[in-house]
Amino acid sequence: MTIALEPAAPAVQGDRVSLLRVLGPAHVWALGVGIVLVGEFTGWNFSADKGGALAALIVCWVVGLLYTSVAMIDSEVTSTVAAGGQYAQAKHIVGPLMAFNVALFLVFAYTMLEVSDAILLGDTIVAKAGVEGLTHNSFIAATIVVLAWLNYRGVLMTLNVNFVITAIAYISIVILFFSVSPWTQGAVLKLNELVTPGNALPYGWIGVIAAFQFGIWYYLGIEGTTQAAEEVRSPARSLPYGTMAGMITLLIAAAMTWYVCASLMPWEYLGITYYPLWDAGKLTGSPLLENLLFVATLLAALASANGCINDAARAWFSLGRDRYLPTWFSAVHPKYRTPYRSILFLLPIALAFAFIADLNQAITFSILSGVLQYTFMSINIIMFRKKWPLGSIRRGYTHPFHPIPAMVLFCLCVVTFFAIFLGFGSQLIAMVAFYFLISLWFHFYRYKFVRRGDQFTMPWPKPQGY
Repeated sequence: MTIALEPAAPAVQGDRVSLLRVLGPAHVWALGVGIVLVGEFTGWNFSADKGGALAALIVCWVVGLLYTSVAMIDSEVTSTVAAGGQYAQAKHIVGPLMAFNVALFLVFAYTMLEVSDAILLGDTIVAKAGVEGLTHNSFIAATIVVLAWLNYRGVLMTLNVNFVITAIAYISIVILFFSVSPWTQGAVLKLNELVTPGNALPYGWIGVIAAFQFGIWYYLGIEGTTQAAEEVRSPARSLPYGTMAGMITLLIAAAMTWYVCASLMPWEYLGITYYPLWDAGKLTGSPLLENLLFVATLLAALASANGCINDAARAWFSLGRDRYLPTWFSAVHPKYRTPYRSILFLLPIALAFAFIADLNQAITFSILSGVLQYTFMSINIIMFRKKWPLGSIRRGYTHPFHPIPAMVLFCLCVVTFFAIFLGFGSQLIAMVAFYFLISLWFHFYRYKFVRRGDQFTMPWPKPQGY
């Protein structure tokens, strides 16, 4: 059955079924922040292991600049190409081969982030239970299967749930921050004792560069807001508002998280714990805060995994719809109006990785795919502005200071690749080799199935120079 997406969302048109346009800016915020907020509960702190507590703060703000550039660039292009997210952007601006790779970047980034979330949730429950012989496997499986079922049943319900649990997890960080008297160093917090001139940068500036690898975790996934473009009621308005509001939310959460955790834990421990905020709750001596941060860690992991399933499935669905993969994947459920076959196909893949990878490996694979995508975005926006200058087509949002954000984004991506190479060089080489080989497969085999005349769907004039 051939599935098509229409600008509106009629229930059925013969054998054509479309996704529903039911989401608003709050849902976009919930999708973006929900995917990312787990990075405040674990992951970012591994940057302290690479370079010390001060390095973790430096990369918090420098990587924040990277993601602000991502959010601005993404908001402009997506509010104009308001369907399919970064995949559709690559298809219209660069071409099919780039679009195929970008969709794979998205699928791997979100699937491995989903795996990381499930591992974190399982490990957190096991650590809280303290029962000898209890393993995390059953909790991992239950998390992935239940969330896949939720996504199968409908996007509105999925993101309504994400909004609620993301808000609770975020509020817990705010409560922790104000509960430790942050304005009075020495009462509860000991930042001046834990971060001294002698240990602030234990490995020097090379440690700061190495810390970029996990500093990405503060914000990884905010670009996922665009994957819901085909289900948003007003993409030109909702996507920029939801994405930029999400970025501001995350910058505030990242700063509060670092300040509290670095003021309660020595960098040597902060850099290795899987539960920095939960541990911070324990160190306050308040059972209420300890239990609040335990529950919030679980909710943040659930919200992130929930959003990742949503985004990965829609990227895979888009590949099937355009015949980059078999069209079987492009089916939309006739009742729930979700890309159910893509959701079900990715389910066992996520389970397999969750059982064979550890948390550090899963995080690294997700970061690698994400940074490859960000590198593309820096090139993509320059091509977009060159082919369709301001005034030639209608834009829902125009990001300022072009091309400075694109240049900053590209340079920071290069630094991050070097940081990843320092810690996980073999994984970086293996991942790049994989994408190279799969590109050859697409070019020499799969591309012949693509309907070339159906690729460009936007009502734009011919690009300049063509």
